[in-house]
Amino acid sequence: MSKTGQRLLTFFIGVPLVLAIVFFDFLHHLPANLAITLISVLAANEFYNLSLKKTGLFPRILLLIFSGLLPLCSYIFVLFGIDVNLVLWIFATEIIVLFAIETIFSQNFDNSLPKIGYSILLIFYTGYMPTFLSRISYIKDYSRHFFMLFLLFVFLCDSAAWLFGILFGKNNRGLFKASPNKSIAGFIGGIAASVALGALAKLFFPTVFYGGIWKILVLAFFTAIAGIVGDLVESVFKRSADIKDSGNIIPGRGGILDSIDSLLIAAPIFYMGCFIFYNV
Repeated sequence: MSKTGQRLLTFFIGVPLVLAIVFFDFLHHLPANLAITLISVLAANEFYNLSLKKTGLFPRILLLIFSGLLPLCSYIFVLFGIDVNLVLWIFATEIIVLFAIETIFSQNFDNSLPKIGYSILLIFYTGYMPTFLSRISYIKDYSRHFFMLFLLFVFLCDSAAWLFGILFGKNNRGLFKASPNKSIAGFIGGIAASVALGALAKLFFPTVFYGGIWKILVLAFFTAIAGIVGDLVESVFKRSADIKDSGNIIPGRGGILDSIDSLLIAAPIFYMGCFIFYNV
């Protein structure tokens, strides 16, 4: 099967599966949060492999535990009524532990700066950023609606950008060196699709997305922009490491990071927008 066929198959099977997991909202979306923790660990493993092409790192198992611990603790805190912002304390503690390990146990410090820097980036990117996916699932009222809308914003933007790029992007590619095959038509099509979805969400769920329609249109616009930036950021990481895909676990997509890169950057933007516009 061609890569395009694999991508379409993954989309039509994977997206409904993800939405189905999000639909079950008992215990603050237990299935989704367990999936987020697992994905965090798998993504950390891929980022570890990517980073090894540039520098040495702390032990793999340590960084994978540190990454997975952040979304897991975020979920546990909410489940037991503990302030979820305490996850920042855990993140800071993990960084201090890395400092201590390097200071106490290392015998050679020539590689210490990139070793510490890449390790902290790994935990931040694949551990802390997924906690915003968890935060979306903790929205007090209508968490299912907000969570599913966020995923659809990102998935639709990505798919529409791909489709519009194929149809209309032949002569307007190369805007960003990080991903020269991406086209202006694709970016416009992806953003427009997300904004249109936002308008439909307002139409069908006016009680959930209350207030002026401009709120959800702005939310859709900036979520889509953030998703595109997330895709480009991971392209930068891969180009720096001189690899094509972060892995090969997902047909037509590559690795876990190749599939969640847009989600990781878009999640905090969407959550902050919901906090500002809908007081979640």
